[in-house]
Amino acid sequence: MLTLWRYHNPKKCNLRGRQERKCKCPIWISGVGLHFDKKLNKYLTGNIKEATKLRDWSKAEAYARHYEDKGAKPEISSRATIAELEKEFLVNAKSPTGRNLGPATVIKYEQLLKPLKAFCEDKGYCYINQLDFDVLTEFKATWKDKALSASKKIKRLRNVLNYAMTRKWIAENPALLLDIPKIHLKPTLPFSENELKAILEHATDPKTHALIQTMLHSGLRIGDVAMLKHKSLHGNRLQLHQTKMGEHVSILIPEFVADELRNLPKAAPGYFFFTGKSAVNYVSNWQSKLAAVFADAEIEDGHSHRFRDTFSVRLLTAGVSLESVSQLLGHNSIATTQKHYSPWIKSRQDALDNELKKVMPANRG
Repeated sequence: MLTLWRYHNPKKCNLRGRQERKCKCPIWISGVGLHFDKKLNKYLTGNIKEATKLRDWSKAEAYARHYEDKGAKPEISSRATIAELEKEFLVNAKSPTGRNLGPATVIKYEQLLKPLKAFCEDKGYCYINQLDFDVLTEFKATWKDKALSASKKIKRLRNVLNYAMTRKWIAENPALLLDIPKIHLKPTLPFSENELKAILEHATDPKTHALIQTMLHSGLRIGDVAMLKHKSLHGNRLQLHQTKMGEHVSILIPEFVADELRNLPKAAPGYFFFTGKSAVNYVSNWQSKLAAVFADAEIEDGHSHRFRDTFSVRLLTAGVSLESVSQLLGHNSIATTQKHYSPWIKSRQDALDNELKKVMPANRG
C-alpha cells in the first residue's frame, strides 16, 4: 500500500499536515509495493520512498494508482524547466529565423518571464508542466497592472506557453483559461499644435528633443526609438520594422529630424540614444524625462503614446488610407488601426459631411 504525503519547507510554509491539500509543497510517496527492476527484468516487492515531483494532490493520487497497478512510476510528458523555457523562448524571440521581435517587445517578454521565474522559485515550482491554471492565477494576483497592461501580459503569457506546446513540453495551454480584464479604451487624443510647440520648447536637452521629434514624425513607440540603431537611418529615411514576410517598412522623415539624429552626442556604439546600460530600466528612464517635460509645458495627460497618436491622426486627416497607416504602425491587422483611429479617417468624415449637407436647410426659414 502506497501513501502520499506533503514535504513541508518550514521556511516557506506554515502548514504541517502530511495530507494537507491547501498548500503547494512537494508531494512524496512511500510504502510497500511492486517496482520493476530493469537490471533483473522483473517485478520486486520492497519499500518505496521517493518524490513524485508533483504538487497537485489529484495528480499525485493518479500517480500512486498507476504505481500500484503497473508496478512502475508513470512517465511524465515533460520535465523541461521554467528556466529553460525563459532562456529558449527569448533566444527564439530575438532570432531572425524565429519570432524576430523588436528590442522593445523582447524587453516586455523579459519583464514577464523574470518575475514568473522568481515567483516559481519562491513557491517551489521548477517544471513547466507545474504551471497549471491555479498557479498562473496566483501569479497573476501578484501583478499591479491596470486592465490594459494586464490584458497584454496575459496575451504574452499565452504566447510563451504556446511556444512550450510547440516544443511538446506541455500538452495544453493553461493561460487560455485566464480571464482578460475588460478594457474601457479612452478616445485617441493627439497633441494640438500649441501643445507640441510648448513641449518642444521645454525639451531643452538635445537627446530629449530629438527623441520627441523622431516619435512625432515616425510613429514609433518610445521603446523602439530609445533603442534606435544608426543603421536604421538611411539619408532621411527611417526603417520602422520588418514584416512577417521579411519586407522592410520604412518612412521618410523631415530632413531636419534626420539631421538632429546624426548630430546627437555619442551614445553606445551603434545607437542614437541607448547608453549600453540596462535596456529594461532605460525605457522607463526616458518615460520619466518626458514626464518632466510635460510638467514644465503644463500638458495634461501627457504620455509618450500620444506622439504616435498624433502621427497617425495627421496622416488620416490628410487622407492617407487606413491600410497605409496600419502598415506604418506595424499593426497585425487593419482592424486594430480602425478600432483606435476610426473617428479620424478623413474619407469617412467627408462622406458623413456630404450626407449631412444633403438634408441641411439652405436658409433659416
